[in-house]
Amino acid sequence: MPSTILIVEDEPAIAELLAINLEFAGHRAVRAIDAEQALAMIQHELPDLILLDWMLPGMPGVRLAEKLRAEERTREIPIIMLTARGDEADKVRGLETGADDYITKPFSPKELIARIKAVMRRRAPQLTDDAISLGGLRLDPATHRLWALQNAEEIALDLGPTEFRLLHFFMTHPERVHSRSHLLDQVWGDHVYVEERTVDVHIRRLRKALEPTGHDALIDTVRGSGYRFSAR
Repeated sequence: MPSTILIVEDEPAIAELLAINLEFAGHRAVRAIDAEQALAMIQHELPDLILLDWMLPGMPGVRLAEKLRAEERTREIPIIMLTARGDEADKVRGLETGADDYITKPFSPKELIARIKAVMRRRAPQLTDDAISLGGLRLDPATHRLWALQNAEEIALDLGPTEFRLLHFFMTHPERVHSRSHLLDQVWGDHVYVEERTVDVHIRRLRKALEPTGHDALIDTVRGSGYRFSAR
């Protein structure tokens, strides 16, 4: 599933170049020309990452970053600031407002894609294609395959697409308690409107798929709070 990256850039040529390179790298690119349009788009659907120009008409990029970080719904969105301002003081200010990284124009497309991958690996590992091994399970998002270790032998297990995404999120965020609403936002997307009990149905399916090798025990129900993946 491609990551959605919001480009907030008022220069059409730069925005077009960014979009082309992002889509070539397998991402879905959406664009806004100013902070007001970006906020409207974010209200409709949360992006997985924002490329944010510092110098925007109306509200500047640093102010938009501060606004996003101040709100619970948007504070976890990774932000990479794009700017022609290369002074150290400007970089510090950009990072202090909540940006995860800071790229000075001009920059190469390869550098941009590498920075995006690094930020997403750090802030949103469930959106990367990096394989992960934890608790006797090995999950490979690139090939959509899952193996479970049993008696020193790896056994392939079959998962439906939603159960696969759910397990991927659990394995990249272990030992944390996730509410049903948080799982809906992170796995289904906050723009998808389904009942919270839908999570329970897919948890049951996931446990049933993991049951043959005993790995269903890794998924704890935390009464009154939600679910947790515990590899201990």
